[in-house]
Amino acid sequence: MIELAGVPELIDPVMVAAFEGWNDAGDAASTAVAHLDREWKGEVFAALDAEDYYDFQVNRPTVWLDGGVRKITWPTTRLSVVRIGGDKPRDLVLVRGIEPSMRWRSFCNEILGFAHELGVEMVVVLGALLGDTPHTRPVPVSGVTSDPDLARTMDLEETRYEGPTGIVGILQEACTHAGVPAVSLWAAVPHYVSQPPNPKATMALLNRLEDLLGLRIPLGELPEDARAWQLGVDQLAAEDSEVAEYVQTLEEARDTAELPEATGEAIAREFERYLRRRDIGQGSGPGQAPGGHATESGDASYLRDTSSGRTRPPKPSRPETGPPPGTSGEPTQEQPSDDDNDSEDSSED
Repeated sequence: MIELAGVPELIDPVMVAAFEGWNDAGDAASTAVAHLDREWKGEVFAALDAEDYYDFQVNRPTVWLDGGVRKITWPTTRLSVVRIGGDKPRDLVLVRGIEPSMRWRSFCNEILGFAHELGVEMVVVLGALLGDTPHTRPVPVSGVTSDPDLARTMDLEETRYEGPTGIVGILQEACTHAGVPAVSLWAAVPHYVSQPPNPKATMALLNRLEDLLGLRIPLGELPEDARAWQLGVDQLAAEDSEVAEYVQTLEEARDTAELPEATGEAIAREFERYLRRRDIGQGSGPGQAPGGHATESGDASYLRDTSSGRTRPPKPSRPETGPPPGTSGEPTQEQPSDDDNDSEDSSED
């Protein structure tokens, strides 16, 4: 039974979803949705029944104290609404949870039931995968869809992926079969520094979502965190000659692959994006480009990982002689050639 009591009538609603686990390298996607929920003060209106979709030996509940009273938080998927004001108000329905352990078709049908009741016009699912991409370059973000018309009108790639998939791919296909326009945005996370958090990948997803929906997304402390993350990885890589050499190899491959993209049309497209962000991003703070986007330069202290108390990122793993372990991620066929060997762990990231 879907209960939507108390949810106001929404304005041009778009559903934005992300799920922890196989499709969430560096926790980049789930952190992006959490950021939207926090910045726009989302109000939770529904949660899926954990008993229906989760194996509690895989995703265990947690016990905590509330004023001396023990309480249990069950792993689940929650839905919240954020209301965006301004000249062109629009509402977002945020879906944030954990990739389900079972009954994926029922899981997707329940989410689509909410989308139908709320009048959602489009579903955007965020994901992140491990890839052969250097941390020193902008994070590649692929936008893919199964809808040929949507691919043409929104400058997206029509998916051609074949292989193992996660809940992101299943939900996108469920939307397509239900006649709901759906897009997946995928960020490529460097496989040699895959431990969460990865604020640079999170910010890249939010920037791409901003372009897709024409919104001004407040980034808060993400630009500073992203610069601190990159500075920390730079210093750690410099301490290990093998890692530094491997990063240089990735940089050269990336730069070579991007040369064909430096066409007049591509440059014009980037300039139009800059102008749009300048118009909607008045009042950007220090260290931010127009539209609140982080610049590549600037100094900052290390990013603190509050969950472990670390004051600098973990040491990158040494490069293997071949491609990183694991199977290829969802958007392999849609990534530029330097990302053709993107890989993704089969366990939770």
